[in-house]
Amino acid sequence: MAKITEKYEALYIINPQLTEEDTQALVEKFKAMVEAEGTLTEIDEWGKRRLAYEIDDLNEGYYVLMHFEAKPEFPAEMDRVMKITDGIMRCLITTVEA
Repeated sequence: MAKITEKYEALYIINPQLTEEDTQALVEKFKAMVEAEGTLTEIDEWGKRRLAYEIDDLNEGYYVLMHFEAKPEFPAEMDRVMKITDGIMRCLITTVEA
């Protein structure tokens, strides 16, 4: 029998040059997207941190970690949206083993 939902973890980095309001708007956008398609279990805003390497001539970014449950096809759509959203520098969505 196929699983109806899976547990996922999404880590994304927001451009630190955005205003605080724009940063919170992006966090809320992805939070709402997850809540519309699944269950958000935890969101942890790490804040500004130094990057391991420069991205677009920037050496820091605003990190956000989300834990959620959703249908297996949802992470691909969320990844697509994150990659075309201005202000998102990098994103990684992984499956969490139960």
